[in-house]
Amino acid sequence: MDLMSHCSSFLLPSTPVDSNKPSPTYALVVLNQSLPRFFPLLWKAAQLRLCADGGANRLYDEMPELFPQENSEHVRNRCKPDVIKGDMDSIRTDVQEFYSNLGTKILDESQDQDTTDLHKCISFIQDFMPDKSNLCILVTGALGGRFDHEIGNINVLFRFSNVRIVLISDDCLIYLLPRTHRHEIHILPSVEGPHCGLIPVGVASAKATTTGLQWDLNDTEMRFGGLISTSNIVQSENITVESDSDLLWTISIKK
Repeated sequence: MDLMSHCSSFLLPSTPVDSNKPSPTYALVVLNQSLPRFFPLLWKAAQLRLCADGGANRLYDEMPELFPQENSEHVRNRCKPDVIKGDMDSIRTDVQEFYSNLGTKILDESQDQDTTDLHKCISFIQDFMPDKSNLCILVTGALGGRFDHEIGNINVLFRFSNVRIVLISDDCLIYLLPRTHRHEIHILPSVEGPHCGLIPVGVASAKATTTGLQWDLNDTEMRFGGLISTSNIVQSENITVESDSDLLWTISIKK
């Protein structure tokens, strides 16, 4: 079974250089919830930036607040998304016109009511990015707000299980650990942890083995209605996970 490595280096002001590993190619999707306080780091790291419908309102309204020493209009003109995509039921007319005038591509997919705006954005990124081998998609605004929206966004992780997608809020991040790989998670103690969790979703049970946690799993069965690994604690800067089912990994982000 192949090894898949994970690291949240996008939370750092500068990305550590490892000559033995290719640098990730980041794309950023902004959904319609408040921008996290470290959003400028994600914006800087991304090579492609999309707003999903009302996420454009958040970018327009809240990005200047993250640069309080700068003129608001200068921030808005500098920080424009490459694409706004979705069913366009949430974006304000003034925001759409502002970014359209700056050259942002507006893609109205209101005819497609069978997929979420996040799903639409992930599909676009897959088609747009020529090299998907080291692609990592960062998503803000996927957590918080309506519970059905949260579950829909988590479902996207499973719909695109072959793509690295990280859901990020002010408090935590979430991503999928596919059962097809062994996983090594490199912890950045200056910005994340110590609280973490491993959650089985969409399966009756999962047997998982871990190292590096305060309460490690040893071929342990997890299921809803039984044991799930919540409020665990990272004890090492390198966590390993192996499971017979897909798992969600979540870890807290430090204030």
